[in-house]
Amino acid sequence: MSFKEKAVSGVLWSLWQQVSGKLVGFCISIFLARILDPAQFGLIAMLSLFIAVGNTLLDGGLTASLIRTTDADQRDLSTIFYFNLAGSIMLYGILFLGAPFIALFYKQHLLIPIVRVYGLILILNAFFGVQSTLLIKELKFRKQTNIQVPAAIGGGILGIVLAKMGYGVWSLVWMGLCTSFLSTAMHWIYSKWRPALLFDKACFKKHFNFGYKMTLSGILDTIYQNIYLIIIGRYFSAVQLGFYSRAESISQLPIGNISAAVNKVAYPMFAEISNDVVQLKNVYKRLMQQVLFWNAPVLIFLCVVAEPLFRFLLTDKWLPSVPYFQILCISGIMYPLHAYNLNVLKVMGKSALFLKLEIVKKVLSVIGILSFISFGIYGLLYFQLFFNFVAYYINSIYSGKLIHYPVKEQIEDILPILILAGSIGVACYFLDMLLIRLFAPDLVRIAIIGIGYAIFYYGFSLLIKISAMKDFKQLILKK
Repeated sequence: MSFKEKAVSGVLWSLWQQVSGKLVGFCISIFLARILDPAQFGLIAMLSLFIAVGNTLLDGGLTASLIRTTDADQRDLSTIFYFNLAGSIMLYGILFLGAPFIALFYKQHLLIPIVRVYGLILILNAFFGVQSTLLIKELKFRKQTNIQVPAAIGGGILGIVLAKMGYGVWSLVWMGLCTSFLSTAMHWIYSKWRPALLFDKACFKKHFNFGYKMTLSGILDTIYQNIYLIIIGRYFSAVQLGFYSRAESISQLPIGNISAAVNKVAYPMFAEISNDVVQLKNVYKRLMQQVLFWNAPVLIFLCVVAEPLFRFLLTDKWLPSVPYFQILCISGIMYPLHAYNLNVLKVMGKSALFLKLEIVKKVLSVIGILSFISFGIYGLLYFQLFFNFVAYYINSIYSGKLIHYPVKEQIEDILPILILAGSIGVACYFLDMLLIRLFAPDLVRIAIIGIGYAIFYYGFSLLIKISAMKDFKQLILKK
């Protein structure tokens, strides 16, 4: 299989893995949202930072180092496995003892037992970190799909049953634990690798020297990604946090699927051609345009149909989430692009620069958040929208120098897509406001706008010869 065919196959299977797993999770969350109250989702959202930071500590830098190590053997794999396992137990102990302080911070006493049970996810996840990394490194996303989907279905069924029985927030806790347990079991079934009884200090030092910078960067990014949940949970009500977290989780369905799917392929793919700057630039450029070509119209379409979509899926009690959702969708358009710029830094071995950039961005972000918090949730959301464009600019300056792809050239390559997607979105919005909403029920309204948007977007893409459409026809449709 050629490099191009391997890349395309990897992206498609990775995308299918992301889409199938997320769609299952999304459908389950719809059922749960209809049963449970926003405040109960808000309580779980308060813990997302601690679980995410724990997973980053265990899974961030060392596993990234494994992917870029072409000759990783049993010593490397076993060493990282036992480090992750020991680290997860230590982190859970810290979380267990810190539960009262977390509850005090959020002023929610119920969080104490929730933290101590939900935190067990960290230990479960540590058991399959290396197996999952090997599947990613080998681009075996079909196997990952066969693991992720059944695990999500099993955990979701348990969550829905418990919610129906009146377990409230605990249905979400046990759903998370069940999903992690099933994922662990199936990784061990599908993966042939088993840890040996050895821990090599030299191997650990090699991976740690590269990985600790990536881990620190990952922690900073994780804190930043969850900082709005922290602030809203601390200074506003659990109900408002529930509305925000539901808006964020739905907006992440397209953002997370497209971004994560391509990102899983992009990093090992970039690593394979990191010594050829010309090819790296070409691959990066085409990948960036392709991702934006699909990401931007989906998110703008969701902005247009946000109100009927939320009412149809979640009922009227979740309508306060709509404006949050619309801002988050626009904010997410640029997220995959600055993430791919960071991939360039990683494969070029610039982990120190990677860390410095993350520190600079997070400091600027915290300053901005503290400045805008007095304007309420909307002030925070509009700042988040603005800062996503700033983050892309900062990242692209340095990665652009490494592959001779400056910011100006990048913007010139993506601007036609943004203008096209945005213009059609504005037209569909006014058509909906002035005509469609007057006679069509919610589902019909969504369908009419969706079909109209897709037809005009595809048609104008062909008419003005968007390069991403040409690449899609060549790589995927073989035309």
